[in-house]
Amino acid sequence: MDAGQREWIDRFVAHLASERRLSPHTVAAYRHDLSRLARFCEKRSIRAWSGLGNPQVRAFAAAEHAGGLGPRSVQRRLSAVRTFFEYLLREGFCTGNPAHEVRAPRARKRLPATLDADQMGRLLAFRVHDDLSVRDKAIMELFYSSGLRLAELVGLDLADVDLADRTARVLGKGGKTRIVPIGRHAVQALRAWLTGRASLAGAAAAGQTALFVARGGRRLTARAVQLRVGTWARRQGVEMHVHPHMFRHSFATHLLESSGDLRGVQELLGHADIGTTQVYTHVDFQHLARVYDAAHPRARRRRGA
Repeated sequence: MDAGQREWIDRFVAHLASERRLSPHTVAAYRHDLSRLARFCEKRSIRAWSGLGNPQVRAFAAAEHAGGLGPRSVQRRLSAVRTFFEYLLREGFCTGNPAHEVRAPRARKRLPATLDADQMGRLLAFRVHDDLSVRDKAIMELFYSSGLRLAELVGLDLADVDLADRTARVLGKGGKTRIVPIGRHAVQALRAWLTGRASLAGAAAAGQTALFVARGGRRLTARAVQLRVGTWARRQGVEMHVHPHMFRHSFATHLLESSGDLRGVQELLGHADIGTTQVYTHVDFQHLARVYDAAHPRARRRRGA
């Protein structure tokens, strides 16, 4: 596939970043998936996007799956291909979408991993002793208090948080803004962090708009947050791999367990489709099933037998 054909990938990812305002992580994933498709075309001597048909896209999906890619990842690749060809159609560069009816192998439904209330309490119960631990406490309290995505949290600016009103303005997926509440413990942790923020950031703090910063005043990166969360989980004796998104899963599960308000949880999470939120009803049911097995007389008798 020549440079002129590959240039369409560059145009497409620029469109995703500038017009659709997708996150850099999502844009990079699209580029990677389409680069895989381009390499597949080169191996099959397909020289132009217009030469790609439905059978070739099916073969691409099958080859990726045979190479060890899981069903969900194949599904993501096909979604990227479909979106790319919709763009080419819009630009008048092709006449059809060869990925339109191609489906990935069926994936087993995986329920999100969560921390229960006791585990979450243990994780957040550490004592702060310096500016870094004060910052980390504020990060994790805010994650759990407001159900933020990792990109949403690191993207927060000082002006986005109103501690008097106990709310934060969050820029979510697709450039959509939502207002989320901040709980009492998170407000306390954020106030402590804002008091010590300048001493951690140094002179650069005056010109930095980011809410969470590293030493030297740079905006804290997503990778740094992941590492700090993992470090604190190990220190607090939480015997499972803890990552930032687990706070969001736990936030949604605990809210749904106590309120049953699926629509409300959808709004707080910023889900466009309620079907995305419904996965937490399955998590809740698993919890109820464990309670039943442990407590119901018939269940106990059956288990003993």
